[in-house]
Amino acid sequence: MKHTLFLLAFLTLPWAAEAKLRAGAAVADITPQEWPIRVIGNFGLTMANKAHDPLHVRALVLEDGGVKIAIALVDNCIIKREEMDRAKALASKSTGIPANRILMAATHTHSAPPSRAKKGDQVEERYVERIVTQAAEAIIQANSKLTPARIGWTVVQVPEELANRRWFMREGGLPPSPFGETTDKARMNPPPGSNLLIHPAGGTDPGFSIVSVQTADGKPLALLGNYSLHYVGGVPGPELSADYFGEFAKQVAQQLAPGDSSFVAILSNGTSGDVNNTDFVHPRPRAQPYQRIGEVAGKLANHAVQAAKTMQYADNAPIKMAEKELRLRYRRPTPEQLRFSQAALKESDESKLPRNAKAYAEWAIDMNSGPEFADLKLQAIRIGGLGISAIPCEVFTEIGITIKELSPLRPTFTIELANGHYGYLPTPRHFDLGGYETWLGTNLLEREASVKITRTILDLFSQVQPGK
Repeated sequence: MKHTLFLLAFLTLPWAAEAKLRAGAAVADITPQEWPIRVIGNFGLTMANKAHDPLHVRALVLEDGGVKIAIALVDNCIIKREEMDRAKALASKSTGIPANRILMAATHTHSAPPSRAKKGDQVEERYVERIVTQAAEAIIQANSKLTPARIGWTVVQVPEELANRRWFMREGGLPPSPFGETTDKARMNPPPGSNLLIHPAGGTDPGFSIVSVQTADGKPLALLGNYSLHYVGGVPGPELSADYFGEFAKQVAQQLAPGDSSFVAILSNGTSGDVNNTDFVHPRPRAQPYQRIGEVAGKLANHAVQAAKTMQYADNAPIKMAEKELRLRYRRPTPEQLRFSQAALKESDESKLPRNAKAYAEWAIDMNSGPEFADLKLQAIRIGGLGISAIPCEVFTEIGITIKELSPLRPTFTIELANGHYGYLPTPRHFDLGGYETWLGTNLLEREASVKITRTILDLFSQVQPGK
């Protein structure tokens, strides 16, 4: 079968003869214990009174040739570097895994509590500590379960659930930015079916990457998926949910390892900063809450289970990981944006302002007096012939495709929102097109940030490729 080709090539390499891979996986619960709690992922204030489904941290630890790494995915929208660094330090202290060999990322469910507390809110402060300690605990428990293992991977094409959400529009289809500017050439999430649609401003990445881990005797141990879809949504406001990331984990476990609570399935977010699950040309009928979550998760789960059952596995996969800090400039508001923001905050009648003007005004004023530089942690991992990169932004799809094409490892995929969060990461072309993902406040970094990040990721891959 086509999806075995990567493994067949990998098995013929000289280092594929000696069995020494070990793996462990674990889950830690991070569902809030105090209610109500604020929900992030939208501009309005939403308070949740319950969770529709539990929120988790899911962790996988791999060791081969004396090199041990951990990958942990947290059911949250975004997590800042400082909180992730604290969780890594706790995990490292207990496991001995160096912090620079831990990849930690948010899934990007928009139906989770904040990962950084509002000042003075003790409920949120306690919840943030729960995220930090449980993220560490998931890695600690995964490490304690290390056992001889074997691993395989493949890529399945699943294009039908992806749509680029940035569109070129006819006259009248581009509302002003929150700063009152009318220079945008692309619009995020236009009304589906609008007669003002021209065509999408970018593409999608249909590659669904699947990494399957079994015990040495063939028992399913863990499965890691990666798909470039922002999230699915359709969650009622008063409820929390892990979105389709959690549903995928549940469905894969039910199919691949029924009744086995030790099996861990994980879905990570690929490069999806400009991609969602909306059909803008042929709008779908309004779905019931959680309906689309179940449908999309189910489709990916079916692909993952079939691949896991039929792919070739190897019991040896040399591991190498490299990390580098990249310093980039934070953006500053223009003088015009700063004057507009100051005036907007004084305006009592919000109907006179562009949509969300006050929120962006606060961000602009904060950024004007904030730090000059951001220090991003970038990572590259080699597992046998597989490549994984990690970027702490909401990364545009074409950046991920570029990394896949230029990486020396096949296949390669990127986990976004890893090791921190620094806003959207458009290419310079998209930066110039404008739109939500480029507005100051949702976009934080300099115009050339994606070019510098891509160059650094490829350099890291050159350091971990075979022969280095």
